[in-house]
Amino acid sequence: MIPTAARRVVSLLPAATEMVAALGAESWLVGITHECDHPARVAGVVPRVTTTPVDRIAPAEGNNEAARIDAQVRAIASTGDPMFTLDAARVAALAPDLILTQALCDVCAVDERDVRAIAATITPRPEIVTLGGTTLDGVMDDVARVAAALGLADEGEELLAGLRVRLRTVQRRIAMRGGTAPRVAVIEWTDPLYIAGHWTPDLVARAGGVDAVARAGEHSTVRPMAVVRDASPDLLVFAPCGYSAPQAAIEAAAVLRRPEWAWARSLPAWAVDANALFTRPGPRVVDGVETLAAIFHPALFAAPRADCAVFVHPAPR
Repeated sequence: MIPTAARRVVSLLPAATEMVAALGAESWLVGITHECDHPARVAGVVPRVTTTPVDRIAPAEGNNEAARIDAQVRAIASTGDPMFTLDAARVAALAPDLILTQALCDVCAVDERDVRAIAATITPRPEIVTLGGTTLDGVMDDVARVAAALGLADEGEELLAGLRVRLRTVQRRIAMRGGTAPRVAVIEWTDPLYIAGHWTPDLVARAGGVDAVARAGEHSTVRPMAVVRDASPDLLVFAPCGYSAPQAAIEAAAVLRRPEWAWARSLPAWAVDANALFTRPGPRVVDGVETLAAIFHPALFAAPRADCAVFVHPAPR
């Protein structure tokens, strides 16, 4: 049951916005980020309180969007300027009593220190809840933390119970039907080459695979391409941060045509909707597990939805 004392919530993280909505409290959101796009009914009406100087364009054949974005981010970082700007006046005008933020990645969201500095100027001062899960269990703990802050602990338990049932269903089917766990490399960025860390190795494991390169809880890091090659993965999953599945497929196909990736052309390669299912530590990571399970074990699960995953190998030569 939704309490009668509704809160005024500013969410500075797309995953937190999704948590609030999944808990049935989307009407309490009074401010969100420029990146919050789910659910659409929230994204279309709630005021935006952040901006970024990073200029994204859609990846296309030959434009090497990954390298261009990385160069932009590095140039901004070299000046000491923030990757995200929080509109302090607008936040104050919205009079939030709860601000949801994060302390995991300064490139991915507003710096927590900036949030606290702005909150200190608002009267009455809003409560700040900082999310920082780096594993799948940590993400689940963050859901519970948001639910508690909203006064929706029961709804949080119900949401988490449903997510855990879905995870157990995947694992039970794999355990009952058997099958070899493929060795997987998940590519979070292509230029430079980042291997997906944090909760992604957990998602791979829950989907019946083995992460050949990364460990759960570790930061996503730049790796030499030889490290991926020498890990002998059975398949590749391209999950560029912020990309949809079709965008990731364009990027993956271009990468696999490069001479240095010739070794990978004998491997199955998939592109996934990282923006929705992998890089946001919210409830939809369970959709990510289900998508990976369908990729890893096609005999046990229906094919993944086209908006979630696209088969990109063999790449044109």
